[in-house]
Amino acid sequence: MQKASKIILGIDPGTVIMGYGLIRIKGAAMQLIEMDVLKFSSKQDAYERLANIHHRVSQLIRTHKPDSFAIEAPFFGKNVQSMLKLGRAQGVAIAAAMHAGLDVCEYSPRKIKQSITGNGNADKEQVMKMLQHLLQFSQDPKHMDASDALAVAVCHHFQQSNMLPSSSSKVNGWKDFITKNPGRFKLK
Repeated sequence: MQKASKIILGIDPGTVIMGYGLIRIKGAAMQLIEMDVLKFSSKQDAYERLANIHHRVSQLIRTHKPDSFAIEAPFFGKNVQSMLKLGRAQGVAIAAAMHAGLDVCEYSPRKIKQSITGNGNADKEQVMKMLQHLLQFSQDPKHMDASDALAVAVCHHFQQSNMLPSSSSKVNGWKDFITKNPGRFKLK
């Protein structure tokens, strides 16, 4: 028997502020459950902070029991130290999900923006406004990391659902297309 709804947890990794977003999918409807950030002390030892990230992500998973886990891939910038820290935070969050038995999906920032707005170069505000429209909420988050994480969850839903035609519907030329789609044309 199939589950009536599923929950997706999206994560925007960070070492001091980590965004998370949870959505429920029921049929074709998407519903916002929660979006917020996990804050960690920048004064804390880096390894203690990683342990806290693992603990808090595990806590989110135990509380909300998501069916899917999606995370934003690190953006490759010029600061190698920042990339290393971000990669560690991402790895620890992934380890928490895998320890809980969840499959992990990773999406690039460009893929997420493309999925939400249709534009891979969209800014954070455009993504946020589209999320408000898709999930029918009006409040602005205190931290954009929260809406970034929500975008990861929605992107995962779009990528996993059958919103795009399957490869079995490929056509071989116009004649084949017309044969497979007779109701889409008017003959004169």
